[in-house]
Amino acid sequence: MAGLSEHDKLQRRINQRFNKALNDYRLIDDGDHILIGISGGKDSLALLELLARQSRVLKPRFSVLAVHVGMANIGYESDVDYLRDFAGHLGVGFIHHVTSFDASTDTRKSPCFLCSWNRRKALFTLAKQYGCNKIALGHHMDDILETLLMNLVFQGSFSTMPARLQMRKFPLTIIRPLCLEHEADLEQFAAIRQYQRQTHQCPYEHDSHRTDMKRLLQQLEAMNPEVRYNLWGALSRYLETEPLSGAETPEEKKELKTGNL
Repeated sequence: MAGLSEHDKLQRRINQRFNKALNDYRLIDDGDHILIGISGGKDSLALLELLARQSRVLKPRFSVLAVHVGMANIGYESDVDYLRDFAGHLGVGFIHHVTSFDASTDTRKSPCFLCSWNRRKALFTLAKQYGCNKIALGHHMDDILETLLMNLVFQGSFSTMPARLQMRKFPLTIIRPLCLEHEADLEQFAAIRQYQRQTHQCPYEHDSHRTDMKRLLQQLEAMNPEVRYNLWGALSRYLETEPLSGAETPEEKKELKTGNL
């Protein structure tokens, strides 16, 4: 890649990992109608841009729809007009849906889990309403490895967020096309693209176990720069019959079995 600028090298890395994820995990099929959940953060905006661009390639043929789910009772501000314009410039339809949750209904689960779960349920409902057979989420490799560490530490489970999850009780598939992307690359990509930062004021954000796992992964990487590839390799070998498929948490496994998603 001699002679390429750092920007060009970054773009090539992101495109190569994106296409590898699509191919390795069979994420997109001809005729798919894909709902993209966008929070307004760098990851979901990058996902929207990459999928919108890919949808204009001849094969496979698929369509995309961007959905932003707002949570009414959480101090979280989104510039919905910016998100709508962002999607519009990419030729993608945009839907803004507002929901809420009551953290007192299940004190056994963290507010972060309940918030995420209710957002996910809203996406399922909207996917069915708009005729989408797949839901694309913007989780990258760091997210997946942090979830792996979190499940090991707190659940004693060797599991994580899958690249592709076929729902058992519903005609829906969850896909994570950014599963091979590094968060650091996506941060640079967002800066180059000048994505507008959304305002996060979640009262539970810094109490999350995920924040702790992010620090732990950084500490492990400081000890061994290859740790993310070692963890990914161990995970892939463990799940070699169907790499990175299955439920992301023991709670999700239970919900998948009972059909309560």
